[in-house]
Amino acid sequence: MEKKTKWWKLKKEECCEEFREKLRQALGGQVVLPDDWQTTAEVIRETGRKVLGVSSGRRKEDKETWWWNEEVQDSIQRKRLAKKKWDMDRTEENRQEYKELQRRVKREVSKAKQKAYDELYTRLDTREGEKDLYRLARQRDRDGKDVQQVRVIKDRDGRVLTSEESVQRRWKEYFEELMNEENEREKRVEGVNSVEQKVDKIRKDEVRKALKRMKSGKAVGPDDIPVEVWKCLGEAAVEFLASLFNRVLYSEKMPEEWRINLEKAYDSVPREELWYCMRKSGVAEKYVRVVQDMYERSRTVVRCAVGQTEEFNGLHQGSALSPFLFAIVMDQLSEEVRQESPWTMMFAEDIVICSESREQVEVNLERWRFALERRGMKRLDIFVDINSLTIQIDVLNPLEIQWSRVSYNCTQN
Repeated sequence: MEKKTKWWKLKKEECCEEFREKLRQALGGQVVLPDDWQTTAEVIRETGRKVLGVSSGRRKEDKETWWWNEEVQDSIQRKRLAKKKWDMDRTEENRQEYKELQRRVKREVSKAKQKAYDELYTRLDTREGEKDLYRLARQRDRDGKDVQQVRVIKDRDGRVLTSEESVQRRWKEYFEELMNEENEREKRVEGVNSVEQKVDKIRKDEVRKALKRMKSGKAVGPDDIPVEVWKCLGEAAVEFLASLFNRVLYSEKMPEEWRINLEKAYDSVPREELWYCMRKSGVAEKYVRVVQDMYERSRTVVRCAVGQTEEFNGLHQGSALSPFLFAIVMDQLSEEVRQESPWTMMFAEDIVICSESREQVEVNLERWRFALERRGMKRLDIFVDINSLTIQIDVLNPLEIQWSRVSYNCTQN
């Protein structure tokens, strides 16, 4: 595991106050952040490392310890001391003391687990209880997978790769092909007019509201600065971010540091279709150019059990913009085949097609297939749940769709 700044400490008010004070000192007593992004980002990262500390970089043991309390920790510590004492002086008295403490630890662990589960059950109807339950489920799911232990994979010919270098090269090769290969699609003959209009500046109250809505505890992006930092800095962050975003909007260029996406990446996007659909939807050309710049020279790496691959061309994933772009594309590409609700219903990546007969369901499904496939979107996984002649299509990979034929049975009420 790589060493990481302990940003999670900012949820404590005393740590947040110390961070703000040290950052103010690093800026020479100034409350206002520098206009330059690179300078501001570096001083924030450096202050975070000094004030909050950095993790060891060692992988934690796969133990479920969320239910630990002070009594359990105290009993375990006394048991360890008793074990050392018995190792140094193997008397019967020391052995009995160690055995008794072993039994006590088991009792304390059992009591702590039962108490933690009882409290969890009583909190299930609350938002905090739901978060605890999901956290426990995710931890157990990770513990059941040997993701960090599996350090070998197969190459494209099925041969097992064992060296770290060959494993990293294979991961890079696989995702580079997956993310940059576009399907064949029908060339558009009609043009689309761009909307050249003046766009409003980004207001501070918009930034303030956006920060308030953003969830804490999310993984950091390529700049290694989480949302907790901006929330901690309050109005100083609002002033800085509003000014920064407006400079990006005016220049139509974003900081180079933002072009490296260290998170997961989705499959390749037919970019020309994306620009066409944005313009067809009436999006101002300035916004189109800003989004184009975001995807220009975008770089990605893959993290795996043996380390991190070299950079390669990649796309953004996990941002708030991706669902919006996906909705624009699907809205435009399905315009010719989409019917009014309830005959056609779209829920983000899910599409529900309804009809009064089996034959019409098949006709509508074929129309959807043709409309999406002709635009180079051929990766669609379809899950069919027919009740009164209803088909649900689940687009698993946004912006790239794969078609697969399915068999199904229709039932009449």
